Amino acid sequence: MNRIDRLSAILIQLQSQRIVKAQDIADRFGISLRTVYRDIRSLEGSGIPILGEAGVGYSIMEGYRLPPAMLTKEEASAFLTAEKFISTMTDNPTREAYRSALFKIRSILRSEEQDYLEDLEENIEVFPTNAAPDNRPKRRFMPSILNAISAKEVLAIDYVAAYNGKKTEREVEPVGVFFSSENWHLIAWCRLRKAYRDFRIDRILKLTGCEEYFSQSHPTLQEYLGRIAHDRELHTSVVSFSRVSSPYAERQKYFNGFVQQKEVGDRVEMTFLTISLIGLSRWLLMFTNQVEIVSPPELLDLMKKQSQDLKTHYL
Repeated sequence: MNRIDRLSAILIQLQSQRIVKAQDIADRFGISLRTVYRDIRSLEGSGIPILGEAGVGYSIMEGYRLPPAMLTKEEASAFLTAEKFISTMTDNPTREAYRSALFKIRSILRSEEQDYLEDLEENIEVFPTNAAPDNRPKRRFMPSILNAISAKEVLAIDYVAAYNGKKTEREVEPVGVFFSSENWHLIAWCRLRKAYRDFRIDRILKLTGCEEYFSQSHPTLQEYLGRIAHDRELHTSVVSFSRVSSPYAERQKYFNGFVQQKEVGDRVEMTFLTISLIGLSRWLLMFTNQVEIVSPPELLDLMKKQSQDLKTHYL
């Protein structure tokens, strides 16, 4: 990226956030902090009122805005593609809010780009997976959850646990939401259990704001998930698939901790990072003699034992 394009991108970034740290700018563009400082001075020299505070970051003076920048075709099509995913993966309020925002984005495009999106719109589609025919939250909880996260409001929920099917009433302090394994999850401090808990949003039967605001300091969602990953013992496993069987692993491999794969001769070698060797071994049994365990030996032992158990059971 040349310097002119970088300066324009930095200006857009400053307009999109209240505070932008110099290190964030450096990381985004792969430049040094010295270069960031020089670019900021260039923007200031062109008359843009940038406010800076040591140790905090940069911001643009309140009320100052440049006219919206024109989007490239690639940027515009990225928004359109994201809309298709959001229509499939989120609830109605979120979908409608994104669609409204996309209309506003389209309004600033040139006629050429608008025609491009209209031609492209009918040629992009995202279908729900077979494992989850409709993985959008059934109830209109997502906007309330996101508002509560931002406002630090306590939520009262009626929740059905997966392991026993019983309903419990809880008050929770929401931390963040994420999408994984075909479902949306809420991470929150549970006052009933006095610990952080992972609540699948589709198992929430009822949700209301308590109009009570918590002051307890919680980790960010990224910090919490990073802590969980660090605390769990993860096992690295390498499995060799035959060419015939490897396509059948494409979908479910991600649910078993897939990391990478490479071709080794006439086979496909996949690496997994998992917390459960037993779970991985049970999945691999479905491939019968089409897989070979490269490592670790413990996984091979599990495969042998479960194969013997199957033989004993059916004979």
